[in-house]
Amino acid sequence: MTAALTAKGRATRARIVESAALVLREVGPVATLDDIRERSGTSKSQLFHYFPEGKDQLLLAVAQYEADRVLSDQQPYLSCLATWKAWGLWRDAVVARYEAQGDTCPLGTLFQQVGRSTPGARAIVVELLRSWQEHLAAGIRALRDAGLLPASYDVDGAAASLLAGIQGGVSIMLATGRADHLKAAVDWSITQMREAAVPVR
Repeated sequence: MTAALTAKGRATRARIVESAALVLREVGPVATLDDIRERSGTSKSQLFHYFPEGKDQLLLAVAQYEADRVLSDQQPYLSCLATWKAWGLWRDAVVARYEAQGDTCPLGTLFQQVGRSTPGARAIVVELLRSWQEHLAAGIRALRDAGLLPASYDVDGAAASLLAGIQGGVSIMLATGRADHLKAAVDWSITQMREAAVPVR
């Protein structure tokens, strides 16, 4: 549907999605369509024009929006992890993002409402994790290709381990309100890479 919209229609739909994301961040699962309508300045007929299947369809759009933000908030560092300095800047961006988020997770709140077993919701999570891991693997591969890591270094294994560490750290942060485990997981992974680094001659 989005591709068939006019520029004005795409802007209106985007405004509804962004407004819904803000409302859900502030209010959580109790947010209603009326709350979203009021925040976005749209009528009920407009809302259902862009999301004819109702709240679940809108929540999936918001989930995609939030998933995209997970990666965009790590830019430009996530796309240019070719130096140790870049890895340090990326690490700081990741930690800052989740510390700013606090002990709430917009994606988690959304999936509580939509349901992780919903095919659309599962597809969003799978694609987010796939893309994130591929970005990390590309960065590790760049270090290896530059001769900063051994040729035999397990790029995919390291990327998978790092992503798992981040997700584990975020889960603990959501339970405790502290980012200590997230920082430890990311720092440990980067330290392991640096310890495997090829000595500079």
